[in-house]
Amino acid sequence: MTTRFDLVVIGTGAAASNVAYPCRAAGWQIAVVDSRSFGGTCALRGCDPKKVLVGGAEVVDWTSRMRGKGIREQLAIDWSALMAFKRTFTDPVPQRREREFAKAGIATFHGRARFVGPTALQRGEDRLEGRYVVIASDAKPQDLPITGREYLTTSEQFLELNELPQHIVFVGGGYISFEFAHVAARAGARVTILHRSARPLGHFDPDLVTRLVQRTRELGVEIVLEAEVERIEKTAAALVVHASPRGERRLFEADMVVHGAGRVPEIDDLDLSKAGVAYEPKRGVQVNEYLQSVSNPVIYAAGDAAASGGPPLTPVAGYGGEIVAANLLKGNHQKANFTGVPSAVFTIPPLATVGLLEETARAQGLRFRTHHEETSGWYSSRRVGETYSGFKVLIEEGTDRILGANLLGPQAAEVINLFALAIRSGLKTTDLKAAIMAYPTHGSDIEYML
Repeated sequence: MTTRFDLVVIGTGAAASNVAYPCRAAGWQIAVVDSRSFGGTCALRGCDPKKVLVGGAEVVDWTSRMRGKGIREQLAIDWSALMAFKRTFTDPVPQRREREFAKAGIATFHGRARFVGPTALQRGEDRLEGRYVVIASDAKPQDLPITGREYLTTSEQFLELNELPQHIVFVGGGYISFEFAHVAARAGARVTILHRSARPLGHFDPDLVTRLVQRTRELGVEIVLEAEVERIEKTAAALVVHASPRGERRLFEADMVVHGAGRVPEIDDLDLSKAGVAYEPKRGVQVNEYLQSVSNPVIYAAGDAAASGGPPLTPVAGYGGEIVAANLLKGNHQKANFTGVPSAVFTIPPLATVGLLEETARAQGLRFRTHHEETSGWYSSRRVGETYSGFKVLIEEGTDRILGANLLGPQAAEVINLFALAIRSGLKTTDLKAAIMAYPTHGSDIEYML
């Protein structure tokens, strides 16, 4: 059966929703199709459920830091109860999202859709044809070319664990591994992170990453760098990870091995070639500044599915959806601007960044000064017993514009948003210093960082 629409959207997450609703409000006939439960990665198997677990770990850590400073009780995480609380956020999402689509008059289809023509998709017995198609599908764990990869637990599976294993090995040293490691360690698990290069968390400032690595090791997490994982085997007693840190062969036994080595766009089975869509398997659909396919002008992509759609973050996906909707409704006129997009790794304490890192600013030939300081002695850190905190801010010579900001410490993921606003708006240090902020807050520390 063939059904024709003005627009067919693949996916139901932030990018997809921000395209579908405005186009429907303009009177277009819209269809959304998703092979997974409606809601997208962030709401169901990413940011939101992860942050619930992080919240529990933060409570435990805060009480631990404050022992001897007026606090006597030591709290503990009840993993199954915490997971039950997490499900109060995730379980209602699919039905609610589907109801909202239906209420708006958007047709919904479940199942994997594949292109069978420039704007035609096949989903089971249904053939969906659109004047336009938007690819806003999720990301998935990238395939690791190691023997025994079938024994890996994905980040999505980790977020559904009813019981926490006693010993967990994380493969990869990015967001996923560090965030989950901080939660698991505070829940009582023994944790190891294996990372193949000398520098984990490569998108963040290396000096602050070094401090976070020290804090993580102090927590009891074993972090092994330059450790290439070769294979995973299953024995009667455990999973055994074979790795070669700095050329030395070692075995790491664990109850669970978690894939934390990166994600890629889930577009490999969409048969994009049948639609004439150029793409890169590890980056996504090749798009122009309007987020329009460079090879098929009636197809757009946003979020994780777009190769140059900004960093793979939920706010960026939502923003990309808004850009696509505007260009579909009024023709290509709105270009994506990914200047000043903040990101954070929700460890305890969190690490956050926005703008340029030092190495990038130097490579661009920019002249700037760097203000870098360790701040564990500042009131805002001492008050909550945090011994690992610091910042690094890059300020352009001559203009006094803020080029980049990097924060480690309590509320870093909140304060970075103020720096993001400054960078995106082209504000100078004098503009930020002129702001009168509530005191004492972490935001009021900003004037001393400039």
